[in-house]
Amino acid sequence: MALLCNRVHFLRLTISNTTTMIRNYLKVAFRSIFKNKVFSLINITGLAIGIAASLLIFQYVNFELSYDNYHENAERSYRIKTNRFTKGELTTEWAAGAAGVGYAMKEAYPEVEELVRMRGAGGIFSFEDIEFSEERVYLATENVFKMFETKFIHGDAETALVDGLSIVVSESIARKYFGRTDVIGEVLEYNREQQAKINGVFEDLPPNTHFKYDILVSWNTFSSEQQGQFNTAWNWDGFYNYLLLAKGTNKEDFEAKMATYFEESQGEEFRNNGFWMSFELQPIQDIHLYSNFMIEMEVNGDGDTVYALLVISFFIIIIAWVNYINLATAKSMERAREVGLRKVLGSLRGQLVRQFLTESFLINIFAVALGFVLVILAMPYFSDLSGQEMTFTLFAKQGFWIGLAGLFLIGTFLSGLYPAFVLSGFRPIQTLKGNMAGTAGGSMLRKSLVVFQFMASVGLMIGTYAVYQQVSFMRNQDLGVDINKMLILNGPGVTDSTYRDKMDAFVNLLEANANVEKVVISSSIPGNKVGWNAGGIRKEGAPLSESNQYRVISVGHDFMQTYDMELLAGRLFSRDFGAEEENVVFSRAATRLFGFAQPEEAVGTRISFWGNVYTIVGVTEDYHQNSLRENYDQLIFRFIPTNSAFYSIKYNGNNTKEVVKLAEEKWGQFFAGNPFEYFFLDDHYNEQYKADQQFGTVFTVFSILAIFVACLGLFGLAAFMAAKRTKEIGIRKVLGASVPGILKLLSTDFLKLIIVAVVLAIPLAYYGMNQWLNTFAFRIDLHWYIFAIPAVAVFAIALATVSFQTSRAARANPVESLRYE
Repeated sequence: MALLCNRVHFLRLTISNTTTMIRNYLKVAFRSIFKNKVFSLINITGLAIGIAASLLIFQYVNFELSYDNYHENAERSYRIKTNRFTKGELTTEWAAGAAGVGYAMKEAYPEVEELVRMRGAGGIFSFEDIEFSEERVYLATENVFKMFETKFIHGDAETALVDGLSIVVSESIARKYFGRTDVIGEVLEYNREQQAKINGVFEDLPPNTHFKYDILVSWNTFSSEQQGQFNTAWNWDGFYNYLLLAKGTNKEDFEAKMATYFEESQGEEFRNNGFWMSFELQPIQDIHLYSNFMIEMEVNGDGDTVYALLVISFFIIIIAWVNYINLATAKSMERAREVGLRKVLGSLRGQLVRQFLTESFLINIFAVALGFVLVILAMPYFSDLSGQEMTFTLFAKQGFWIGLAGLFLIGTFLSGLYPAFVLSGFRPIQTLKGNMAGTAGGSMLRKSLVVFQFMASVGLMIGTYAVYQQVSFMRNQDLGVDINKMLILNGPGVTDSTYRDKMDAFVNLLEANANVEKVVISSSIPGNKVGWNAGGIRKEGAPLSESNQYRVISVGHDFMQTYDMELLAGRLFSRDFGAEEENVVFSRAATRLFGFAQPEEAVGTRISFWGNVYTIVGVTEDYHQNSLRENYDQLIFRFIPTNSAFYSIKYNGNNTKEVVKLAEEKWGQFFAGNPFEYFFLDDHYNEQYKADQQFGTVFTVFSILAIFVACLGLFGLAAFMAAKRTKEIGIRKVLGASVPGILKLLSTDFLKLIIVAVVLAIPLAYYGMNQWLNTFAFRIDLHWYIFAIPAVAVFAIALATVSFQTSRAARANPVESLRYE
């Protein structure tokens, strides 16, 4: 019994001592923080900015990397990408590729557990007097939900797409047409020709998927004959083929099997004709960040951008931690006597380490709290900057709190551990005698960390300026076509035998208005990828092996004149020459691919094109059909006066609203039942640069934050060094030193470090930005001023930061300075 009482007493004593010790740690830590208010504020502010910036970027990156991870078999799910070659050169890369490849793989290899096939099927859907044009519509095989997990509200996923013309719709679509979700058995009219029966309603899809669909139509809507043609078609693109592979199947090994199959089954025919195909398996989790090919389901993200922002966030938080280490070790001399006295009184080194880690703990606690407030304040602005919606539901996510806790713990130990060991390692005899001086190693570490901070800051500023220059270059470059004051109408989805007459009447009525200069039709417009990819085009009488692939745009009269394309040779389509259906116009890039050295050589050449013969009547200068990331397309213009996927309305003056109102009124008169959809071409074209602009803006904001945090640390170090040399400054002023001389004395050491940082940052920034710019077909050159201007700007900011602090010491009364200490 006595032994038990002794143990209880010992336990109580231990708990009491521990509590007292912790209370003492906290009391001393608070006293130190409030005693050094300026340095504490610098550390807390810098860490808070670093934590807030890192959290925001981490959430953005986490979302971008989460695409399609929620599917149960995501790690075994792949999309087949089709690569087409002509004469050994890669000509096109298709996200929606060859129709027959998926079926062939499913039939040939048991490793394929599921084959899901899809094809875009956007069109007009209506119920009674409610009618809309829907774009996110796909024909899909009935097993689509085995690969793409979808939560059904009504209906059975297993049987919903078995019957032809059966459809499943999203919750939003159901409410849009019927005002409710229990719509099983209801019928939507599809393109005014077919009655589509609703067999299922699913929850709206999460935003983090590359395959966003509102309506799926049964694959069995195609006839058996059509499906049989798809199964054997290797030259028919536009089909999405997804494979679910068996567990343990190696991606590279299966790609090799695909290549072998193609070689054995199709190789001889394709090789004899000068063509070739290869296939790649794209993990569905990688599609969003690493796929930008023909007929993507949506505009995807950019993996390089995501990881660049992640690097920036690391730089900012590391710069903040470096500030803490620098200021804590720099002020170590002031606390040397405290450490010596504690050791004389019996404190062990471990206890001192815990004491200083407690201070780091409190600093980081305050920084986390302030950082959390900054995240709340900055969230709406960051959503606008990044284009990714962030709401307060962010705080309900486990990942947010794990990230916050991780930054806190890493910050506490990483930034606090080194200063704690440095401070606790002082010898008591030397410190109490006042013989402590900064070690060469500690001084060198601080200098190295300052160099790192500003090397990162200069590198980020150079990157920011280079991104700005590239985006400006792309937006201001001459496109080779006139896209200004161009109103675009999406062509009617449903037409009848009278469409040609209605189209002509619609165009004539618009052109009769004084505000309208011209109305032209085409299958594509600048800013859109050309979807018509035609192979087998060659000179008349030449073998198929001499053919090439081209992009084809069908146009009506005056299209090229209205877009102000430059004519290099021959002529453009004109009513003066009667029927033009057997003539074509080439772009300069197309003539080069055809083998003509000069545009004039092409005029009059007769070409074979899918079993027909056409004559080249003109050659236009190349223009940027798509963004400057891509090279000029090899374009062929065909005259097809009824292919009106787009109406381009060239208007004059500032009467934009009147032109839109007129177009809408006449549209309803001639194309009733077809939704009136319009946009302005210049805005549409510049949408291609939206992601680059957002990247540039985010890059700029966080680069500025990095410099600000680095300058906070520099300000603190300058303040400490000025205070440390107060007596020296007083003596120098008594002996006749000028204020500029004192400023130079105090600033030189810091500015030398900044110069070293600039010298180290420039080659690294050059390499990084050159790699990024190489992703553009048309890019800026990295001129000297792209490096000089950011470097000078950072140098000037650092100089101003140091000068602001040191000038106070330089202007101080020497009498007061000599009373110091």
